[in-house]
Amino acid sequence: MQETLYAAIDAVLALLALPSVGLSAIFLVGTVAATLLPLGSEPIVFAYVRAQPDMLWAAIAAATAGNTLGGVITYAMGRGARTGYERWQEKSSSAESPVAAPAQDRWHRHAERVLQRWGPPAMLLAWLPVVGDPLCAVAGWLRFRFWPSLVFMAIGKGLRYIAITGGLLWLFPAG
Repeated sequence: MQETLYAAIDAVLALLALPSVGLSAIFLVGTVAATLLPLGSEPIVFAYVRAQPDMLWAAIAAATAGNTLGGVITYAMGRGARTGYERWQEKSSSAESPVAAPAQDRWHRHAERVLQRWGPPAMLLAWLPVVGDPLCAVAGWLRFRFWPSLVFMAIGKGLRYIAITGGLLWLFPAG
């Protein structure tokens, strides 16, 4: 019985170890990095590719898939926030004292007009530092169509991993 437990623990540790099966770690870090939490996934992708150069495209694919999933989670959070806000607004408007809608300054109105005009292709910019993750939430809030948003988001994030990993490999060649 105890040998079975040790074998199971060894199997789990082997599964999580870099670089033997680091793609799952890259996927997980990529997912968390694409939420509103401040975390960068590029260093782990670069480190993995340096340790396993033949896994370049697999690492980029795992990072892109994970980062896109994180963007989808953030998109869903924005969409859920919009639904919750609308429900709250309906309940508040049925009360005796009406609640005014939040005031939007000129910048917010302009940003919303630009995003509405661009629609899902604006998700190509979801890879940008600082603004990319909130952009996914805003896309959900504005109820951009999901599947086109997902495709543009994945393209942008994939191109970012190709550019950054390729650039780091060029700047810091093995040897």
